[in-house]
Amino acid sequence: MFINMTDEPFIDAEEAVRRLGVRRATLYAYVSRGMVRAEDDGADPRRRRYSADDIDRLRNGRSRGRSPRRAAAATLDWGLPVLDSGITLIEHGRLFYRGVDAVAYARTATLEDAARLLWGCGEADPFAAAAPGTDDGAIVPAGTGSVARAMALLSLAAVEAGGAWQRDPARRWEDAASLVRRTAAAAAEVAPAAIPVHALLARAWGVPAEAASLLRMALVLSADHELNASTFATRVVASTGAGLAASVVAGMAALSGPRHGGMTMRVQALLAETDAAADPEAALAARLRRGDPLPGFGHPLYPRGDPRAAALLATAGADGGVAGVRRAVEGLTGEAPNIDFALVALARTLALPATAPFVLFLVGRTVGWIAHALEQQATGRLIRPRARYVGPSATPEPAG
Repeated sequence: MFINMTDEPFIDAEEAVRRLGVRRATLYAYVSRGMVRAEDDGADPRRRRYSADDIDRLRNGRSRGRSPRRAAAATLDWGLPVLDSGITLIEHGRLFYRGVDAVAYARTATLEDAARLLWGCGEADPFAAAAPGTDDGAIVPAGTGSVARAMALLSLAAVEAGGAWQRDPARRWEDAASLVRRTAAAAAEVAPAAIPVHALLARAWGVPAEAASLLRMALVLSADHELNASTFATRVVASTGAGLAASVVAGMAALSGPRHGGMTMRVQALLAETDAAADPEAALAARLRRGDPLPGFGHPLYPRGDPRAAALLATAGADGGVAGVRRAVEGLTGEAPNIDFALVALARTLALPATAPFVLFLVGRTVGWIAHALEQQATGRLIRPRARYVGPSATPEPAG
């Protein structure tokens, strides 16, 4: 599939050599080796422009290359790729599911469609063959949080399933489809049903049919995001030979942290603070002066804005308070909203429960976790990195 990157930023030669700290001849050598892409300058045919992303990537790689230890340490912190994967690509500010533009795909696809794509099912439809799942509601006390509820139920499934992932692909996909349905039902505190997940959530939250497509879009845009913390945790567990349910539980545990899936709750707290302020923009400016973060804005992988958030906000809109916060933050920091902010904005637009943004993220991402678990299991490799010891020096044993 051809991927159009025409919206990618390009810079002139002067800026390129400044960022790299090299001579022009070295820049031209990088271009000739295919390390930096160049294009003619439409305003002046005698000049060329150079890919800013390639320049910055090359600059970062060169600085890390001077210190192998620093490069290794940086790898686990938004650093260089550490695993081969054919599932999701994030490049030049865009997101692709197996080569398909995720934003365009989300306009019409269901979460079940995304699952079939990410799991590599081809023409097979595991959701048509999978049982709806059992109603496990009585197992977990009422009022238990969404993630705890889903983790408890899937932990039981993990124990029961054992090594079920070793079955043929069709059976594994059916197991995976059942896991998605059980997760959605558990998180929304309803009984599983053999209907599209977005329809199940819409019914649970009283969303009218004409607005259910917004839930569908949010689920698809949340389905996968490459090797984030919860997905890496999922792959580590899957690499041990554990079953799909156990691998998904690991992802849920990581997602529960405030720096990951819990970020939607921090966005809600920020909006509650600005709702109560006489001057929301002044309240945001005060937070910045104190050094407090503004959750829901900016993303290291999308310097020019999270395309998932842009698509969801353009479709769902936002109430006056949310729109005002967005304008104020963008004016104060230049940062665009990310998916966490967009999910909260969607929940406010549809008057959903406070837990809904997290549930949408959790249920959608379950599909991606399963895709990565299946991919990792297929490699037959155990993920076992080494640690660089920085503790006290070893004390030699006394002689004699």
